[in-house]
Amino acid sequence: VIVGSIYCAVLYALGFKDASFGRPIDKKEFGYLVKPATMHALGHIAANLSFAAVAISLTHTVKTLEPAFNVVMSKLILGTVTPLPVVATLAPIIIGVALASAAEVSFNWLGFICAMLSNLTFSFRAVWVKECQANVKNFTATNNYAYTSVISMFICAPLALIFEGGSVVEGAKTAIASMGATTFWFQLFLVGIFYHLYNQFAYQTLNRVSPVAHGVCNVVKRIVVIFSSVIFFGNVMTQKTIIGTCIAIAGTYLYTTMNQKYKAK
Repeated sequence: VIVGSIYCAVLYALGFKDASFGRPIDKKEFGYLVKPATMHALGHIAANLSFAAVAISLTHTVKTLEPAFNVVMSKLILGTVTPLPVVATLAPIIIGVALASAAEVSFNWLGFICAMLSNLTFSFRAVWVKECQANVKNFTATNNYAYTSVISMFICAPLALIFEGGSVVEGAKTAIASMGATTFWFQLFLVGIFYHLYNQFAYQTLNRVSPVAHGVCNVVKRIVVIFSSVIFFGNVMTQKTIIGTCIAIAGTYLYTTMNQKYKAK
C-alpha cells in the first residue's frame, strides 16, 4: 500500500488525475471511503498472517468461501436478496473447503482463522464499496482505490512498525545481503505495483458486478494461485485436499451458471 500510495501521488502530480485520486473529497465522502478502506487494510493483514501460518494453497482454498460471506453481507447492509437456488450452489464450495482444510498437511487454527477473518473483512469491503459508489458522485473505481491505498497505508504501516519493526529491518538486511540492494528494492517495488494494479482492477470489476459475483470471480483467481503454488513452491496437496479443491471449483461453476440463469429472468 505504501508503493501504491506513492504511485498514485506521482500520477496525480504529473497531471494524470483520472488515473489516481481524481479530485479532492469532502468530509462526508471521506466517511463513505474510510469504511471499505479500513476493511481492505485489515483483510490484507489477516490474509498475510494466514499465508505465514499455513500453505498458500490452504489459505486460498478457505478464501473460496468469500461468496458465501458476500451473500450475507449484501443482505444485511445493502438489502440485496440472492435467489435461493443461487445460494444453494454455494454449498459445494463450503463442503469442498471443509474437506480440503481437514486434509491439509499444514493446517493450523491460526492460519484458518486468519483466512476466515480475511473473508469477513473483504466481504464488508465489497458491500461498502458498492455503497460508496452509489453515494460518491463523479468518482471512478480507480479514484476510489487510490484513496483506499492511502487510508490503508496509515493503518498498516504503524501496525507493521509496532509489531514487526525489528524483524522487518533484519529481514531486509538479510535479503539485501543475499540478492543485493538493487534487486531487493526493485522486486519490492514490483510486488507493490502489481498488488496495487490487481486491487485497482478488482475495484473496477466490483463497479460492474454484484459483491457475490465479484467473490466468485476471486474464486477463479484462487484456483490459479492454488495450483501455481504446487508448481512453483512445491506445496504438497493430499488426495482429499485435491478432491475438496475440485468440489469447491465445481461449486463455483454451478454458481456462475445459476446466477446467469436467474439474471436472465
